Amino acid sequence: MRGIQPSGLVMVLALAGLSVLAPTQAQTSTALRIEPKALNTVPPQWQTDRIIVRYKDADPASAPTATQLDRARVAGNRQGVQLSHVRRTGLGADVLRLSQFLPIDRVRVLARELQNGDAGIDYAEPDRLLYPTMTPTDTYFSSQWDLFDPVGGINAPTAWDKSTGAGVVVAVVDTGVRPHADLAANLLSGYDFIVDTKVSNDGNGRDSDASDPGDGVVAGFCASGSAAQNSTWHGTHVAGTIAAVANNGAGIAGIAYGAKILPVRAVGRCGGYTSDVVDGMVWAAGGSVSRVPANAKPAKVINISLGGVGACDSTMQNAINAVRGRGAVVVVAAGNENTDAAQSSPASCTGVITVAAIGRNGAKASYSNYGSVVSIAAPGGDGGDGILSTVDTGLTSPVSDGYASYMGTSMATPHISGVAALMLSKNPSLTPDELAARLKASARPFPVTCSSCGAGIVDAASAVGFAAGVPVIAEVEPNNGLSTAQAITNLPIQIIGAANGSPDADLFKVTVPAGKTLTATMTPGSTSNFDLYLYNASVSLLASSKNGVGLVDMVSATNSSGSDTIMYVRVLYTGGANATYSLLLK
Repeated sequence: MRGIQPSGLVMVLALAGLSVLAPTQAQTSTALRIEPKALNTVPPQWQTDRIIVRYKDADPASAPTATQLDRARVAGNRQGVQLSHVRRTGLGADVLRLSQFLPIDRVRVLARELQNGDAGIDYAEPDRLLYPTMTPTDTYFSSQWDLFDPVGGINAPTAWDKSTGAGVVVAVVDTGVRPHADLAANLLSGYDFIVDTKVSNDGNGRDSDASDPGDGVVAGFCASGSAAQNSTWHGTHVAGTIAAVANNGAGIAGIAYGAKILPVRAVGRCGGYTSDVVDGMVWAAGGSVSRVPANAKPAKVINISLGGVGACDSTMQNAINAVRGRGAVVVVAAGNENTDAAQSSPASCTGVITVAAIGRNGAKASYSNYGSVVSIAAPGGDGGDGILSTVDTGLTSPVSDGYASYMGTSMATPHISGVAALMLSKNPSLTPDELAARLKASARPFPVTCSSCGAGIVDAASAVGFAAGVPVIAEVEPNNGLSTAQAITNLPIQIIGAANGSPDADLFKVTVPAGKTLTATMTPGSTSNFDLYLYNASVSLLASSKNGVGLVDMVSATNSSGSDTIMYVRVLYTGGANATYSLLLK
């Protein structure tokens, strides 16, 4: 089992003058019970008491056969634990409970033994817990810089002239949501998918009440030696960033304030089981989950501000595939360990939009994960500037509405989910892949070097414009010299080109308005190598990118003069097969 956690809450402050309480201590959730003393040296996030098994001939209407369970029990005995059947997931896999917590490595051994002893098993793997991760700060902050700051913000006000997210449902798979006055009007009826009552903290298992009762715990509750923590109200904070009510004379404005939030509760005290999270995802997208009423309002965007240690596993990947098959966009947090996101799940799964966090200065946040799996970056806060959103003021159980600033990739992720809702409201026919491609293509460059942070910083206004469609034209030969350069006057535009021999150069003459930045993004064929250059009107080099075979190149420059100017974009083919490329100019 892998714990899924709201992936990166760094709490900054309660908003001054609003009588708000913000938690004041580190709140990294841990796994549930740890009984054997030998486990005290194993971090809670590396333990689990459940395993997920997928039988090839599984009947959705029934549990595993007696023979299958006997084989599982034999494998469990070899590891010194007893196994019992818990339930069947919405994707047809089975959850088995171990009689005690074991280190993840030992559970992986058990999974292999179980699979090796039963040819009818498709796969078996730990049911990991996912957790919220947070780091507190003590700096007060009272404005939503993340929406409008010209360096680190997302340019939301300009986007609102084109879209508010109306007609789009965004699922927040998280700790549940409080009926905050600045959010309630945009809340749909959700569902609570937490089975274990120790995790749920509401006295029962699955039910139709997706409200958050609080996830605070005393010291030692989650595991031997685990720290006490106040309630995070994590899901409420995420939901507020996406769709808090705007223009109501109070509180904050959500990025997609015309959209609706579908609360899906799958994380509680000490984290949340992967098996609960994936059932919540499937249900949110309109899929069927046994003994759970059908979802009447399927989501087009699913926000997962959660994370667990380790690469993507089969259970999570299957859930992502299932919801994408229903047309839902899956947005996930990169994680807060300042390491390669390839070792975090669901950040490393395929088909997701993985989000890194930046600070107000546009640089990678100090805590944010990075790497080749990262799709794009969004404001998550850093250095005292956090993301202000809705919370409850209670330290453990609900008390009253409030606002607080948090930091983390958990906070960056809903910025992308909100922008995705704006895009889908503008163009409901976008597929998950089309939306991801246009989101990344519309991103603006980082103001400072940000290695492995994705395509750039999300720009809401540009993304909404790209959602409606970018004109596509073909490269026109000959265009390999100044006198024959292909003239481009209207941006944005996408050019489809090809090389004619090696080496070969294509030149494009672009008119750039005063004060505007020209960004060129070149995507080559997977086995071809192109380099990208940008020159001024005097043909002096402004920027270049030479990333290698199959890799995207991007260059940009600003026209700081007081009048329109000419810039030249040069695409140079240096070798390889399938010599085609796509050049986006914006």
